[in-house]
Amino acid sequence: MKNKGTVISLCDITGHMVAPWVKAGYRAVLVDPQHPETTDDGRILRISDTVLGAGRLLSKVLKEENVVFVSGFPPCTDVAVSGARHFEAKRLKDPHFQAKAALVAEQCRMVGELSGAPWMFENPVSVFSGIFGKAQYSFHPHFYTQLCAEDNYTKNTQIWASPDFVMPEPCPDTTLGKPDNRIHAAPPGPNRANFRSATPAGFAMAVYLANAPHLKKKRRK
Repeated sequence: MKNKGTVISLCDITGHMVAPWVKAGYRAVLVDPQHPETTDDGRILRISDTVLGAGRLLSKVLKEENVVFVSGFPPCTDVAVSGARHFEAKRLKDPHFQAKAALVAEQCRMVGELSGAPWMFENPVSVFSGIFGKAQYSFHPHFYTQLCAEDNYTKNTQIWASPDFVMPEPCPDTTLGKPDNRIHAAPPGPNRANFRSATPAGFAMAVYLANAPHLKKKRRK
């Protein structure tokens, strides 16, 4: 299958966001320090590093490949308002803890800008609104349950994006009943953060359908 272009997904350990793109013939670049090692099988380049640490490799990708979309999922642990009760204790340990979190989001934004392609980064309701301005969009995973019935849960997620990013229209499956609260009800444990931050498959598919260049081209005909 001919490579249709490259998508970059930052702070992404699961690869959920790029799965529809890869299946359709796009190449993907995933950056996250949780990847066990840096590997490239031709279809997916996984970079085991931070966004900043991956800078040289990302620069090479931006120069040599046809980047068509960029997404970012900066960690929300230190900025989400749901954890505001812990902010003061964190601030006593590190007065710059939120500035460091904002820097990661800014790195995601800058990679998107430098790519010249549509981009987005997401976070739950957080202090980022006071740093980057009001989010352009928001959604809950259950908005896209026609594309993935397993996503029938709530998680108010904010999207900051480039002007050419197309926010997909909601397509909920109303037969599934009331969405659950699994994110806030998740028990403590080593996998809790990754579980809570995993990209909903339905939203990932919806973003692909709305933003993939070859599908946009078809719609214009």
